[in-house]
Amino acid sequence: MVTINVCIGSACHLKGAYEVINNLQHIIEERELSEKVIVKAAFCLGECTKAVSVRVDEDKVVSVGEETVKEFFEQHVVGRL
Repeated sequence: MVTINVCIGSACHLKGAYEVINNLQHIIEERELSEKVIVKAAFCLGECTKAVSVRVDEDKVVSVGEETVKEFFEQHVVGRL
């Protein structure tokens, strides 16, 4: 199981964390990966300057925007499946 943690702290919330979560959930549903990938909200990942901060499993924090969710998923998640 691949776990994607999306920060929903203040900075990430303002930068569109919920849109990032919704887009990730849409991709997972569309590709029928709900048995392999889970999206969780995290209060703070400690990288507020990277908002929206996202971490896959225990890897480094990556900056993801609403417009880069698909690219992020391809680069950081697909290879783990």
